[in-house]
Amino acid sequence: MLITEQVRQRILQAAAEAQAKGLFPAIATPEVQVERPSKEEHGDFACSLPLKLARAVRMNPMEIARRLVPMVPLGEEMEKVEAAPPGFLNIFLRESWLQRQVDAIVEAGPAYSNVDAGQGHRVQVEFVSVNPTGPVHVGHTRGAVLGSTLANVLKAAGYQVTREYYINDAGNQMELFYASLYARYLQAVGQDAQLPNGGYQGAYLVDEAKEIVAAHGDRFAKMSREQAIREVGELGLRRMLEVIRQDLAAIGVEFDQWFSEKGLFESSQYQRTVELLRQGGHLAEREGAIWFVSTALGEDKDNVMVRSNGLPTYFASDAAYHYNKFAVRGFDRVINIWGADHQGHVPRLKAVVGALGLEPSRLTVIIAQMVALKRGNERVKASKRKGEIVTLRDLVAEVGPDACRFFFLARSPESQMEFDLELAQKQSQENPVYYVQYAHARIAGILRNAEEQGLDFRRGDVALLRAPEEMALIRKLVLLPELVQSVADTLQPHHLPHYATELATAFHWFYDHCRVITDDPALTSARLKLVEASGVILARSLELMGVSAPQRM
Repeated sequence: MLITEQVRQRILQAAAEAQAKGLFPAIATPEVQVERPSKEEHGDFACSLPLKLARAVRMNPMEIARRLVPMVPLGEEMEKVEAAPPGFLNIFLRESWLQRQVDAIVEAGPAYSNVDAGQGHRVQVEFVSVNPTGPVHVGHTRGAVLGSTLANVLKAAGYQVTREYYINDAGNQMELFYASLYARYLQAVGQDAQLPNGGYQGAYLVDEAKEIVAAHGDRFAKMSREQAIREVGELGLRRMLEVIRQDLAAIGVEFDQWFSEKGLFESSQYQRTVELLRQGGHLAEREGAIWFVSTALGEDKDNVMVRSNGLPTYFASDAAYHYNKFAVRGFDRVINIWGADHQGHVPRLKAVVGALGLEPSRLTVIIAQMVALKRGNERVKASKRKGEIVTLRDLVAEVGPDACRFFFLARSPESQMEFDLELAQKQSQENPVYYVQYAHARIAGILRNAEEQGLDFRRGDVALLRAPEEMALIRKLVLLPELVQSVADTLQPHHLPHYATELATAFHWFYDHCRVITDDPALTSARLKLVEASGVILARSLELMGVSAPQRM
């Protein structure tokens, strides 16, 4: 059980005992929340239960707090509980318990951070899902980093996680892509051809066409237009998916499943979904089109599912896709990470999930806001490829995968962000990822030095770790399991880079004020064990973010 949960349970126990003894009237106890106080002098945890009880029991919250204090069982973890104005319980952890966590971290290794909140429940995280009509760009990259990090944390929290990429390989956009690539192919073999109206103009299609010519010559130019577009398009789709795979792999993003939209139609799951909605009375035919009557479910307007020309909309495919996620593959929970341009799509998707007889609360959609690049004080608008947005490949080539991941995680997904390319490349403490990685490299260097000197620190006595800097560092180390639990609950992974930065600061502070290898062998062993524990937790926090933990810098 996490230490915060232990504290919460003991405060609940104290409240029940106080009411049983008539110290204040018996009422339904409100939710007990245990939080980290902003000031160290207020203890390790704070609880506002007395403030919540005050109105109902008609007592001064400070008096409630004072009556609760002696009722809280301390156990081996808690040193004391104090009443603090205007009605808080401040909880202080026992120094001996904190010291023992150093041994626990060294013994458990990276698994120390794991929790069992998920209890094996199956969660699908669907993210990126870029139309395979072009390379991944910076805007997509934020969702890629967010999704892969959430998947890491959910796995550490005890969930069975499936990382999925939804391939939008059906519909009008793909038809335009195929026709555009075919036009570029014809141009590459020396024929006069024009891009279709609204077609894709990116220079990458010129490159793709040249590669197809190099591999297949002009044989597609001798086919009927319809067959040639289909075959060139299928080649282009496979090649573009491979480019997307490679670009994402460069920043450590990989998927367990690549799910084809086209497969929904080939397997009749789309037809099954439409039939279920029709049987439930959720569809209506108007002006030759089929509409999902979402106004009957509280939405502002109805939504077209099948156009008057008989072609399904993107919304119809999405309905079938989510029926597949829940009803066919049986995920307990689904998390979608979408770009800001899809925000308006969320309510109608929730509505159609409910109309299919599924529980909408099992679906969570996270919207990742836009990203702006800057270099110093100047905004970056174009990549090296004239007229195109900056690609993921361009970004990784300039700043590297670690800075790319760390910076994208540093802000909450709902906030717009600026990515400072100059800062991401600095090798100084100004650059947060460099600062954190340097702390890990310093730890690795200390441990290498100890091994070279033949120092045995695995038997170090953690009871010797009493200096304020040592205890402050330990207090940071024990937070990681709590953070994993919190991120799994809130789906807010931007707390991870902030935690890693604070942990690095605590380690640097310890290192600057506490000599590790001293003339006292016992103290040296104890401090080396603390250094090893710090390396375990710092490396694990970086691993959860998908950022490397260098041994040297």
